[in-house]
Amino acid sequence: MTSQQLSETSNQSPVPCPQKFWYALYTRSRFEKKTWRYLQEAGIETYLPLVKTLKQWSDRKKWVEEPLFRSYIFVRISKAEYYDVLNVTGVVRYITFEGKAVKVPEPQIQAIKLFINDEEEHSFSYENLKVGEKVEIFRGSLKGIYGRLVEIRGKQKVKIEIESVGQSIVLTIPGSYLKVIH
Repeated sequence: MTSQQLSETSNQSPVPCPQKFWYALYTRSRFEKKTWRYLQEAGIETYLPLVKTLKQWSDRKKWVEEPLFRSYIFVRISKAEYYDVLNVTGVVRYITFEGKAVKVPEPQIQAIKLFINDEEEHSFSYENLKVGEKVEIFRGSLKGIYGRLVEIRGKQKVKIEIESVGQSIVLTIPGSYLKVIH
């Protein structure tokens, strides 16, 4: 490399990295794990939240990992990767609102990851909460998640529809972790 080429390269500003955002994808039914693997093989950053559940068959019980959100996977991509994702086997479409793919805020992805890793059992108090109200989880591992209270299931669980995904999830959290959003 000549001294002129060296000085030219050192005077150039670094190429900015494309900004990446999280998006939710809708996958073929019961195809989440395979789609996750195909996305990984394509070099796409993905997140598939899995939870362990005990399954009962007629002859045995077994712990299995199932997706927290059925038929959903999260991808972190730049604009350039948008259409590449749609060409991966198992991907049906992006979750959209008014025709545009919905960006999932980073804090919500982190909150889901913390929730998956949190093995602590929580109690639930449903005083002052009403079905249909907009709520925010303001404490605990899911801090920062917004949604709508869909159902109160007994004394230990609530069902919240998470806004950015449009998907419901049953949570076992203290009612004191929720606050009503007006």
